[in-house]
Amino acid sequence: MRRFLDRLYGASGALAAIFLVAICGVVLLQVGANLVNTVSGFLTGEPVGIVVPSYAEFAGFFLAAASFLALAYTLRCGGHIRVSLVISHLGAAPRRAVELICILIAAAVSAYFAWFMLDLVIESFRYEDVSTGMVPVRLWIPQASLAVGLLVLVIALIDEFISVLYGARPSYEANGDHPGE
Repeated sequence: MRRFLDRLYGASGALAAIFLVAICGVVLLQVGANLVNTVSGFLTGEPVGIVVPSYAEFAGFFLAAASFLALAYTLRCGGHIRVSLVISHLGAAPRRAVELICILIAAAVSAYFAWFMLDLVIESFRYEDVSTGMVPVRLWIPQASLAVGLLVLVIALIDEFISVLYGARPSYEANGDHPGE
């Protein structure tokens, strides 16, 4: 099971990276189009008028997908920002109890968010909502990446809770950040 979960988190992180590359690609295409327009305007007095339709909208969709799909991978790698001022002054047992409570609260809030994101995806699918840009995109498609990212985060938080409950160190400690030491 551990191998499956680690692969799930890795796949989610890899998808996030792909969406970051897609953002770069879309923006570079539009920059290239702007460059062609500027050069043709300079040479002929009239820009060609090349444009990448809805590039800003696609970049936004890709950014949302990258951000949400990276959540679980970042959690398991210990990359989330933590404020450990209070917890660093606690002993081992109280610190573990606070860790468990924090992970449980994070899992509950994430599950709540995932539930309503899934509901939004279903609603957008049912009503056939589309984006308002030059290229109409069915909104359930980009919304689905957010829902998937949140579901994988909930799985990662439950995994983290069970691991800490059974005595493992929290993933942020296992990856080099040791508050209070």
